[in-house]
Amino acid sequence: MITLGIDSGTQSTKCIALDLGSGKIVASASQAYGMIERLPPGHLEQEPQEWLNAVDHTVRACIAQLGKRKDEVKAIGVSGQQHGFVPLDKKNKVIRPAKLWCDTSTTEQCAQFEAEFGGAEEIIKLAGNCMLPGYTAPKILWLKQNEPKNFKALKTVLLPHDYINFYLTGEKCMEFGDASGTGLLDIRTRQWCKPLVEFVDPGLEECLPVPGSSRRAIGLLSDSLREDWGLAKSPVVSAGGGDNMMGAIGTGNVEPGVVTVSLGTSGTVYAFSPEPVVDPEGEVAAFCDSTDRWLPLVCTMNVTVATEQVRRLFNWSHEEMDRHVSATPAGAGGLFFLPYLNGERTPNLPLGKGVLHGLTPETMAPGPIARAVMEGATLGLAYGLNRFRQLGIEPTEIRLTGGGSQSAAWRQLCADIFGVPTVGLQSAEGAALGAALQAAYAFAAAEGKPVRFRDLAKKHVKLDESTRCKPDDDKKETYARLLAKQSDLTKRLHAAGYL
Repeated sequence: MITLGIDSGTQSTKCIALDLGSGKIVASASQAYGMIERLPPGHLEQEPQEWLNAVDHTVRACIAQLGKRKDEVKAIGVSGQQHGFVPLDKKNKVIRPAKLWCDTSTTEQCAQFEAEFGGAEEIIKLAGNCMLPGYTAPKILWLKQNEPKNFKALKTVLLPHDYINFYLTGEKCMEFGDASGTGLLDIRTRQWCKPLVEFVDPGLEECLPVPGSSRRAIGLLSDSLREDWGLAKSPVVSAGGGDNMMGAIGTGNVEPGVVTVSLGTSGTVYAFSPEPVVDPEGEVAAFCDSTDRWLPLVCTMNVTVATEQVRRLFNWSHEEMDRHVSATPAGAGGLFFLPYLNGERTPNLPLGKGVLHGLTPETMAPGPIARAVMEGATLGLAYGLNRFRQLGIEPTEIRLTGGGSQSAAWRQLCADIFGVPTVGLQSAEGAALGAALQAAYAFAAAEGKPVRFRDLAKKHVKLDESTRCKPDDDKKETYARLLAKQSDLTKRLHAAGYL
């Protein structure tokens, strides 16, 4: 049996074919795309048709690679970028381009939510999360206030992976995990929070699919796509989920103790929880996961964004970047970097800017700058990990994924800063693998032969033990001091109006 896992992200879509018998990825393909150019600052949008074109291209490529085995494809799962707003009209046509998770044009709408409900603390009491610019809810309110004609045409609100599921099956659904990232779901009851929904518009709930279990199959691949793709029978399509929810499954983060850290364009830290984890300060997102449990998560917006800027600045290969970082002592000789190049989500600084502090004739050099930038991005994630600990989540192992996890220097830096052993994975396709495993789960349930996510992960999620790193106790004090410095500098500069 083969399942397809589709990961539709901000920069590209990937598809993998997972052989459930051997545990091997037997086909893969990807297609890149970009965002709409020349939009005002803070506006980041994409045409949803780009995602569909990429899904079609990558699935066809995988099926072609499978050859005679193509009819072993029994199930499909979709992972999608979270929070994006896909508005459909009464004919199920896209009304306007999708506003993405990284769009920060909705700070005014977030302020309106807080003014209406008495601050972030009261919104957290209502739904479990505060209202952030990246979430879907302020995007919907932005549409109402800035494009009233388009809002009047709105009949269905979908998230990116929901829209792809609609393309695959004709079914308009939303599951608990991705729905929790809209900002409109009460994550404790897994139902829409009526006061928040009605504040956007009294008629909005009619546009929102009823949220359902992430464990279910939502339907079969449409006959038209089955014929186009040359399949004899239509595979089951699972509920799918957001990229972080699928990444949790794909990294084996399906039981307490394991924490996943993604070193991608943005950075995420997330953990499995059998119960809701609500942060009264709103820094940890209280999401549902894609196994019908919960996924406390911290997201930062500047990880490989920052390190790649440095690498390009000095015209280095990745290997050269690693050598310079490794050759520079912990603490970068006193050079310190606040990594808020694209604003920031944790802490909530949508208009934030990056800062290099501690420049001297000695530190104004390639090695210290490279190390300081990598340390600054990682300390931002460590801030979130420490917040996890304060909420009762104690990590015993951190599984690294994303492009940054390919760096040996960065893997060791993570272990030293986090104070927890880190390890990479044999497959770099965490979200796509998670989608393929969720598809396998949904197929088994539909066949009346249920399996456990824990057992699927144990068989198919393979650690790369050659990448395992242990914390260097000699650096513990240095990084504890730098983490405190990052928090202090951020607060002082923000209070003075400089961040």
